[in-house]
Amino acid sequence: MIKLVNVHMEFKKEKILKNINLEVKKGEVLAVIGASGSGKSTLLRLMIGLLRPTSGEIWVAGNEISKLREDQLDKIRLRMGMVFQYSALFDSMSVGDNVAFGLREHTKLSQSEINIKVKEKLKLVDLEGYEQHLPNELSGGMKKRVSLARAIAFEPNIILYDEPSAGLDPIMTAKIDSLIVNMQKVLGVTSVVVTHHMESAFAIADRIAMIHEGKITQIGSVEDIKNSNNPVVQDFINGSKGMTKEVHR
Repeated sequence: MIKLVNVHMEFKKEKILKNINLEVKKGEVLAVIGASGSGKSTLLRLMIGLLRPTSGEIWVAGNEISKLREDQLDKIRLRMGMVFQYSALFDSMSVGDNVAFGLREHTKLSQSEINIKVKEKLKLVDLEGYEQHLPNELSGGMKKRVSLARAIAFEPNIILYDEPSAGLDPIMTAKIDSLIVNMQKVLGVTSVVVTHHMESAFAIADRIAMIHEGKITQIGSVEDIKNSNNPVVQDFINGSKGMTKEVHR
């Protein structure tokens, strides 16, 4: 579903990503781990076309997106959803209007059809009945779930998550992890999850890729990463708090 070929990214001559080669398989959950500043979030923004690489190719669902015009990119983005680290909800809009926003902007659905889709998506994230609430009336975890409902409103093939458990307590983190796995089960989506939270990565991922100093240090299954002989990988794992928790897949 996603393929990066020899991708380099620089900001003001500072090398953020270096020679990234990565394939994300259809229907898998790929967790991307690494220290702050390692380039994880930059990788997501390249995948959705918010940034353009300094060099290299980025393929999404068979389309090389790095040189597309913005209107061409928009058509690709309709097949993708993104859950931002801080939810990025419109504070002045109700929960229902936040989830409906993209549907109103990019479809010709009637208001009644949009209402049905909004209700369906909120039910998937366990927020049925919250359509009229404002974001400032919600907890951090609830805002993340609204952001996810908005991301899946178009029933995308791909969902990108930027630190979905940041700032959440362990109980809500487990709930978000379960929702990520559920999206894979129910919708069959391909997911890329940027996280520094190893408990979450171990719980949700089919594969894990670690970025260190702008390069992919290792990629493999959960067991591959747990048993890695790479000292950089082990230092990162051992520096993270807690042990793996169970999420029913």
